[in-house]
Amino acid sequence: MKKIALVGCTGNIGKQTVRIVRENPDRFSFTALVAGSNKEGLSALENEFRPRRAVCAKEREPSEEELGELFSDCDVALIAAGGFAGLQYTLAAIKAGKTVALANKESLVCGGEIVTREAEKKRVEIVPVDSEHSALFQALSFRRNTPFARLVLTASGGPFFEYTKERLKVVTAKDALAHPTWNMGAKITVDSATLLNKGYEVIEAKWLYHTDFSKIEAVVHPESIVHSLVYFEDGAAMAQLAYPDMRLPIQLALTYPDRLPCLDQLDLVKIGTLNFYPFPKDKFPCFSLAIEAGRAGGIAPTLLNGAGEEAVGAFLKGRIKFLQIAETIQGVLEKIPNAGADCFETLRAADIQARELAKRLIYG
Repeated sequence: MKKIALVGCTGNIGKQTVRIVRENPDRFSFTALVAGSNKEGLSALENEFRPRRAVCAKEREPSEEELGELFSDCDVALIAAGGFAGLQYTLAAIKAGKTVALANKESLVCGGEIVTREAEKKRVEIVPVDSEHSALFQALSFRRNTPFARLVLTASGGPFFEYTKERLKVVTAKDALAHPTWNMGAKITVDSATLLNKGYEVIEAKWLYHTDFSKIEAVVHPESIVHSLVYFEDGAAMAQLAYPDMRLPIQLALTYPDRLPCLDQLDLVKIGTLNFYPFPKDKFPCFSLAIEAGRAGGIAPTLLNGAGEEAVGAFLKGRIKFLQIAETIQGVLEKIPNAGADCFETLRAADIQARELAKRLIYG
């Protein structure tokens, strides 16, 4: 019986994790459940699974001691909280010496240096839950130190891949939320539409696989069947293929190296042609802004994320246009000087600063 502490239990990834646990009661149980603001949803899960701890983070931020207690008796901490808030839970789980199944991009985007340093110090394994990084992990035979030539992350291209720059000026939040292949939360779906999400994943890949940005690239693959590829020095390439369904990478993060039944087997004849296209950096500047921030390091990725979260929130409310998301992020990165990121408190301060400036740029 594997004991799980699930942070972000009422979100999209959390709900799918709950489904996996519900379907495999002899293999998994919850020791702790954390929700952001959905107290009613948390209460229902608490009644069903009877974890030792259940926390609604919006009611009050847990203390450092309480964070440690959340992970004291689990085998794996699945961090599925959205946004910068997930970073403190990732660090607390590492401090507790627990395996981290990581679905929170911001933990490595904002805190990659700190997270990887602490994980190495505590000898904690970080298992990726993102479909792209799970694919790379599988292609590397579950060994992140396997030598490789380059990593290729695939992207669906989102709903606007074929749009012109002129057409992008008038797209709405409703248009952005109509993702062609994946069912995700609103923030990640918009980040997929701007391709900021893929920039985040490139930064994550740098930290997860201890490599340079020059060895990571992205391509558009609209069918979302090939979830990522690894190229090796001899010219061989290994890819992971599956129908686009997050249950597979979530479940695998909990069971690897073992595999349990999950999705239907691929019918390649029925699928037919798989297409790949160059990444459209010129039309979607959020991707390049993310790579620039990742290369700069320090607090730049935290500024990028804080500005991005505020800009996406404003776009979803109809306060700014689609292309203004990138303009807001760029404005924050240009106006706030970069600095070193030596601890969580430094990153938290940078996150607050980025959000405050983004709001001024958006609302005046």
